[in-house]
Amino acid sequence: MADAPGPRTGWTFLTQHARVLLMVSRDPQVRVRDVARACEVTERAVQGILTDLEDTGYLTRTRNGRRNHYRVARHTFFRHPAESRHEIAGLLALFADLDSATGTDGPLPGGDHEHREHP
Repeated sequence: MADAPGPRTGWTFLTQHARVLLMVSRDPQVRVRDVARACEVTERAVQGILTDLEDTGYLTRTRNGRRNHYRVARHTFFRHPAESRHEIAGLLALFADLDSATGTDGPLPGGDHEHREHP
């Protein structure tokens, strides 16, 4: 069938909200600029996401001098009914090994950056 649509591209499994939350959980004093760069979104988008997360109780923000300090409420539950019985702590633990500066997996032992086998 020549008219069959090809595979969709451009989507990912994690939302920008999840990425921002993961970065904040790894570095409670991370700068908005660094989050934006790692998530490949604007600083304004990150600020909006942080506000969403704070307004819904997933994190708290306190000012510490010129920097913000974030605290993630790890025992809050996912919002969607399909996952609402699970705490976000599991997601945070799953991705805890990501590099806080880039939001990506750190270097693999032996230099294999392309293929990783998971048990």
